[in-house]
Amino acid sequence: MPYAAITYKVKPGHEDEIAEIFAGFQRVSSPTLYGDDGTESGRLLGTAVFVKDEFMVRVIHYEGDLADVARKMAGHPGVHHLEERLAPHLAERRDTSTPAGFGDYFRNATMRCVSQLAPDAPNG
Repeated sequence: MPYAAITYKVKPGHEDEIAEIFAGFQRVSSPTLYGDDGTESGRLLGTAVFVKDEFMVRVIHYEGDLADVARKMAGHPGVHHLEERLAPHLAERRDTSTPAGFGDYFRNATMRCVSQLAPDAPNG
């Protein structure tokens, strides 16, 4: 079950405002992910958001394909509402108003994963 980390550059000193925005975030109604063809492809298992100074990271725990996570998030009205409220606190503007724009940002802001360990995963 992979994790993904999405980075945001935020204006320093806005940690409390950002925390307030995420405290009111409306989760998706279903954790089910769907592929391009509309068939079930995985699930969202959980998310977490971390902020310190000028850095914010959203960690996503999921089963399936990360592109399907991006597609689900791009189509969720709660995500767009959050993005609108977050915009004044971002150090760099980005266009996430369309599914294509959201997908571009999601792909470009995903951190390179160098390690994912689980207690039940085989070594090697």
